[in-house]
Amino acid sequence: MSRLPAVAVCREPEILTAPVVDAPAPWAIRGRGYVSLMRGPAAVLDGDPFIAPALRGKRRPGRLAILMLVDYADTPAGPYRELLYIPGSYDFHGQHFWSISRIFVSTLDSVVNGRRNWGIPKDKADFNFTPTARGERITVTVDGREIAGFDYDRARFTLPVTTAIIPRSFRCLGQVMGDHLFTLAPGARGRAGLSRLRDWRTDGEFMPDLSALKPVLSVAIPRFHMSFPVASITPL
Repeated sequence: MSRLPAVAVCREPEILTAPVVDAPAPWAIRGRGYVSLMRGPAAVLDGDPFIAPALRGKRRPGRLAILMLVDYADTPAGPYRELLYIPGSYDFHGQHFWSISRIFVSTLDSVVNGRRNWGIPKDKADFNFTPTARGERITVTVDGREIAGFDYDRARFTLPVTTAIIPRSFRCLGQVMGDHLFTLAPGARGRAGLSRLRDWRTDGEFMPDLSALKPVLSVAIPRFHMSFPVASITPL
């Protein structure tokens, strides 16, 4: 299906008026990053203040959430960095899918195209990736204020990984923006190895408070190729 006009999904004056790269889906991208499977109280995950209002009260039973820190080296909108948080999987009008509640990226090009193409509620922030003795420290700031910080170990060994073996229904992403639902199933392949999330902190204002969550599994992905297809866009 064709994309919605920018004005239908991007309402902030800065986003509507700023000159940006027009990069319609599909996207083929490559980069590196970290993924953590987090476990927390159901009440905390259910109460995520940033989830789309249409999805509130529709999170599927469970206590798992997903945290991702990504450094994209090559995308149709140029390189950028990203922090995203998924508080769970949701049932909605007979469908079930994961849904991003909060996401920051380092460029306005990514903000605008993410909203236009897939209804992903991106906002802009600044990122700093700093090597440490064990791995890497990542800090995210808005107007000079730290809103999130993470310390990851590097992976000692990596193995080839692919999402091709995962059924589409288990990797489907659904995003509500405006009065439309965007659904898609991204795919990825690359190399990944076990890591450790040693420290995590979020401010509870710009980012959900993740202090009650604990990492169950973390992986470092030193390189990957990922595909973001054209979304199916349907009215609510």
